Amino acid sequence: MEKVIKLTMLIGITLVSFTACDKERVIETDELPSNARTYIALHFPDYEIIQVVKERDDLKTTYQVFLDEGFELDFDKKGAITSVEGTNKLHDSVIPDRILAYVNVTYPDDFVVGWELDGAGQEIKLSNRMELKFDKDDNFLRID
Repeated sequence: MEKVIKLTMLIGITLVSFTACDKERVIETDELPSNARTYIALHFPDYEIIQVVKERDDLKTTYQVFLDEGFELDFDKKGAITSVEGTNKLHDSVIPDRILAYVNVTYPDDFVVGWELDGAGQEIKLSNRMELKFDKDDNFLRID
C-alpha cells in the first residue's frame, strides 16, 4: 500500500512539473508593454536592447530585457520594473533616492550592481557582494 501511495505521488508530481513548465519566447521590442519601453528610454537611453524574452509561468507573465554592457531588466506583465542587474554600476536614477543616499554614506567605496523589488520589500546588491534589505518605504532593514 505504501508503495502505491509513493508511486501515485511521484506520478502526480511529474504531471504537475510538465504542466507547470515555463513558456519562454523571444519577442520584438515593440511587443514590450509601453511602460517598460518608457522606463528603458528614460534610464538606459544609450544602451542597445540585445534581446527581449516573454515568460509565462502559472498564469504570470514577465519580461526579461537584456541590454548591451551586461544589464538585465525584469518587468511584470504591466511593464513595471521589478529588478535591474548589471555587471557594472547601475545608474543612480534606477535606485530609490533614500536607498542610494544610505548606500553612499554607509558604503562610500562601493556601488550598486543590482536592485530587486520583492514581496516583502527591496534588495540591493553591492559591488562588494553584500546584499542589503530595505522595506517598501526605502528604510534599511538588514544585511542579508
